[in-house]
Amino acid sequence: MEVFEEFVRTGGDPNVSDAHTINGQPGDLYPCSKSATFKLFVDENKTYLLRIVNAAMNSILFFSIANHNLTVVGADGSYTKPVTRDCITISPGQTLDALLLTNQQVGQYYMAARAYSSSPAVAFDNTTTTAIVQYNNRNSTPFSSPPILPYLPYYNDTNAAFNFFDSLRSLANEDHPIDVPKNITTRLISTVSVNTFPCPNNSCEGPNGTRLAASMNNISFVDPTTIDILEAYYYHINGVFREGFPDFPPLVYNFTGEDLPLILQTPKRGTKVKVFDYGSIVECIFQGTNLVAGIDHPMHLHGFSFYIVGRGFGNFNQDKDPLNYNLVDPPHRNTVTVPISGWTAIRFKANNPGKYS
Repeated sequence: MEVFEEFVRTGGDPNVSDAHTINGQPGDLYPCSKSATFKLFVDENKTYLLRIVNAAMNSILFFSIANHNLTVVGADGSYTKPVTRDCITISPGQTLDALLLTNQQVGQYYMAARAYSSSPAVAFDNTTTTAIVQYNNRNSTPFSSPPILPYLPYYNDTNAAFNFFDSLRSLANEDHPIDVPKNITTRLISTVSVNTFPCPNNSCEGPNGTRLAASMNNISFVDPTTIDILEAYYYHINGVFREGFPDFPPLVYNFTGEDLPLILQTPKRGTKVKVFDYGSIVECIFQGTNLVAGIDHPMHLHGFSFYIVGRGFGNFNQDKDPLNYNLVDPPHRNTVTVPISGWTAIRFKANNPGKYS
């Protein structure tokens, strides 16, 4: 909370973390926690189901176990076609269910994680956290060699990160059918941007004395302070929010260009919402921009899972890109990553309105 409060107060980048952790411990590569490094004790030639959760605030993570493969069979609570990898990628808020076959020589093996970061303009924690997979030793003799470290991709290896994301598919068989929305009734295209607001006398710690912000379709969300939006909607209380969140970016430009006009960096402030009819079939395209700092954006849809039907780099093309959508077995998730200088398309049915009580 101290980091967050300082970030809000100063308007600059939040402080970079000191460490990543696995089950609460940074691991052997940090000077503070070697004696408390988490250990997963396993028997030889068994299959274990691991649930891997990215609880980092805003870091996409590479994760691997030395000399072992992981077979991913679930993502965010939905079954996937089995995908076997020596390294997986997981975004903030996501979960993966993976099978671990303990078929290696009895010993100790590091599991390790470190951040993927695509933007040289954004500081990040470039340390590696470890835990240990330790085989139960029938001879009860101490292991003579230290644990083996796994290979992890370089921190800015975008191909490694998104090749894994795009390898995931819904199981989509007779026992686990899926229902990908086809007849779209509502389509939204929303830019996702890092922005800035001016500060008096350039007194903030963002770029050129500004305050960092974020926006969708050039609107930086203002959180109501007296009553939440759902309560205001339920009881028809005026003045808390306004309907009419735009279905399309109000400013059309080369979203992923390198030299963007400075005037585009300052968004409007507002508490704008998009109200769907119950049962609407919605497609939403999140378009990343290079304003201020192009970055990857983890996007979460509260109360819904959705199908990720498309993803790409550059500017979304309404005529060409939908032709390449996966409408057969797209992954079913509740958090998705919009790639730097790219876009992601999701579909869902608006059938969970919630209720204030």
